[in-house]
Amino acid sequence: MKYLIVGLGNIGPEYELTRHNVGFLTLDRLADKFGAAWKSNRLAFTTDFKHKGRAFHLIKPTTYMNLSGKAVNYWMKELNIPKENILVIVDDVALPFGKLRMRGKGSAAGHNGLKNIEALCGGQDYPRLRFGIGDDFPKGRQVDYVLGRWTQQEIDELPIFMDKAIDMTLSFGTAGINMTMTQFND
Repeated sequence: MKYLIVGLGNIGPEYELTRHNVGFLTLDRLADKFGAAWKSNRLAFTTDFKHKGRAFHLIKPTTYMNLSGKAVNYWMKELNIPKENILVIVDDVALPFGKLRMRGKGSAAGHNGLKNIEALCGGQDYPRLRFGIGDDFPKGRQVDYVLGRWTQQEIDELPIFMDKAIDMTLSFGTAGINMTMTQFND
């Protein structure tokens, strides 16, 4: 069994430690856990590892957030991975900081990266792991907030939530989405 794990974010040092890049940060931590080295590849940084007899292929699209679907569509076809075996890790302002919620499908909820994946990969029926970044911003300042850097308190707590996201990702590949949602969603 093969799985494509997609961390959404933007390339470049100016985006590295921003809330919008939580997908990239989580995949970096997951790759480190398995000693997997990133390679610059077509439309994405890629790496892979095996866990409990499953192949996990990780990608961080280099297309920038708004064109993430281009990379997801390419690697889904290149690796011959069905949509139900794709998991997209994405930031979500509708969830409190650190809250994690896995879904088998759903709307983009205004997220441009998810909108592009829907448009290029054939709809909303793909699994996603929504990583709460909170909504502590004044009206009209959402872009500044999501593209802003984490607070020190968030940086201190982030590893705990990323480790839970990693546990959920591995469970997705080994136990399946329904068991993972039952065990981890609250």
